[in-house]
Amino acid sequence: MQQSILAMAELATPMAIRVAATLGLADHADGTAAELASATGTSPPALACLLDHLVTAGVFAFDAESGRYRPTELGAQLRSDDARWLLDIRSAGGRAELAFADLLETMTTGTPAYEHRYGRDFWTDIDAEPRLRRSFDAQMNWRFQVQAPQIAARFGWGRFPRIVDVGGGDGLVLAEILRAHPAVRGEVVDLPPSATAAADRFAADGLADRAQAVPGSFFDPLPPGADAYVLSDILHDWDDDHARTILTACRRAAGEDGTVVVIEPLRDGTSTAINLFMLMCFGGRERTVAELTELAEGCGLVLREATEVATGRTALEFGAAPEPPHARS
Repeated sequence: MQQSILAMAELATPMAIRVAATLGLADHADGTAAELASATGTSPPALACLLDHLVTAGVFAFDAESGRYRPTELGAQLRSDDARWLLDIRSAGGRAELAFADLLETMTTGTPAYEHRYGRDFWTDIDAEPRLRRSFDAQMNWRFQVQAPQIAARFGWGRFPRIVDVGGGDGLVLAEILRAHPAVRGEVVDLPPSATAAADRFAADGLADRAQAVPGSFFDPLPPGADAYVLSDILHDWDDDHARTILTACRRAAGEDGTVVVIEPLRDGTSTAINLFMLMCFGGRERTVAELTELAEGCGLVLREATEVATGRTALEFGAAPEPPHARS
């Protein structure tokens, strides 16, 4: 049967699923429309309409005899962390996805649709709303809960006595590195709410003697003189000009002997949908090794090695580019 472009473009089902996730419908097991409306603070007639469509979509099942709705095996996925951080439209991730409604703005102006929809960029938005900031940090933890131990184990972090994790959120990746490499010390640099959460993590994990949290931005001067500066899932959030600014700050702090480690998903291994999301939300994009290398070279860095360090993540190790002979004379 020929595929229908109209069916591909319909919005009723994806929005119904997102609202169901936001309301936590699957968390209430099964009940009548009136019972579920009472539990979720919604209008019974309106919720019945939503539930009926979710039944049609195979997300809920309806028992006509009892009048009760319950999540199907598919609908039970609404209880997962994936749904919690990516479908709940009150979370940072779910809110960002809604900006796809203004994708035309990105196509016509080249600027993030997020700014057009919400009146400020993503980072300003989550900094202004503590709830959004908390949900964003939680989403990053969810994303890295499997990858962080892999990153810690599959890269030679033990070569670096002192590591600065630039934009390291609440310290999950650095904590895993320090656990795997007891001789290493480190610092997380991030904005105050995340830095506070990182300090709490280090204290709870018994790492406070080897880890610090430094409130700050990667657009400001970084703590100098560390052996390695780590940018984990940072550059793809930014356009080339901002990415160069971030890399230059790391290069300046690292000096001639330090290392800059960029951990990113590569464009060749990511979906086109993710790449479009990065553009729509941040004005950023996924890049290839060649594109990241070219960016870094413009900031005085040269690629030493590229290593796959986690599922969907590659570490690019950069060192200071050697000065041409005439510059040293």
